[in-house]
Amino acid sequence: MPFARLATATTPTAHIGLGLAAVGRPGYINLHRDRDLPGDRSAEALRERTHELLDAAYAQGVRYFDAARSYGRSEEFLAEWLTVHPEVRDVVIGSKWGYTYTADWNVEAEAHEVKDHSLAMFERQRAETDALLGDRLDLYQIHSVTADSPALTDKDLHARLAALAAEGVSVGLSTSGPAQADAIRAALAVTVDGEPLFRTVQATYNALETSAGAALAEAHDAGLTVIVKEAMANGRLAGTEAPAVVQEIAAEAGLGSDAIALALVLHQPWAGVVLSGAATVSQLAGNLHAAVVDLDEERRARLDALVEEPEAYWRHRAGLPWS
Repeated sequence: MPFARLATATTPTAHIGLGLAAVGRPGYINLHRDRDLPGDRSAEALRERTHELLDAAYAQGVRYFDAARSYGRSEEFLAEWLTVHPEVRDVVIGSKWGYTYTADWNVEAEAHEVKDHSLAMFERQRAETDALLGDRLDLYQIHSVTADSPALTDKDLHARLAALAAEGVSVGLSTSGPAQADAIRAALAVTVDGEPLFRTVQATYNALETSAGAALAEAHDAGLTVIVKEAMANGRLAGTEAPAVVQEIAAEAGLGSDAIALALVLHQPWAGVVLSGAATVSQLAGNLHAAVVDLDEERRARLDALVEEPEAYWRHRAGLPWS
């Protein structure tokens, strides 16, 4: 397991990863992107921003970087950074397949990505990822699996994924939607030749959406590394957008709301890596303070009151504009 490298990490920020969804393409659903990104959202401008973030993240102890085929040119930007820094050998590199980026670098595209969990899609995107990341890829995840995904039942696909694992690339999945727990538990039951197929699971968990918690604990107990995405709910738990109680606790701690939101997830005993989706170096610095936040039982109890019904949370997320 590549994440075993983090077990001996000496900095608390090693368990905070950097996700590249917000900077690998010009359009995404995070709030306030007009403030976070340069007016010029050309590929060159976002390449420069991505490399700035990777430099800052690595310098501050971050050791997991997360890309995807559908995150625009994120794999390309990450691969270029790794080439420029051949001395960086202690990081874990993850990517995802199953969505095709279709926006053609247009923020106002009618469709930004198209989902396909077929074996043919895996073969095509695996070749594309390999051409960019080569032997630097540690983890390949099926992107946004739901309980009804054919990826959970396709035996031919499972056999090909198992062959990839035999080559040394860990196989995982990410989940989305109000029934994440069902998808996670279904994934735990997938085996090839009597052995569990998936070694990691990446799921949405934050102060507003906690419904996958019990299933993630089960995944952790089964030996999977749990990666948490959207810990700040696409910006709803950061800055002035954060609920009053988050801002109050942040003020008490002398930190930003983003650090409190991330710290809540880091305090979960099953959380292996929690992703920052920072789009600026200053956001990243604020996020990394989460590693030293003291969230006692009283503060966590105050945050418990924020939990929304999963269907309401995901309905709100689906309504966020690409910007």
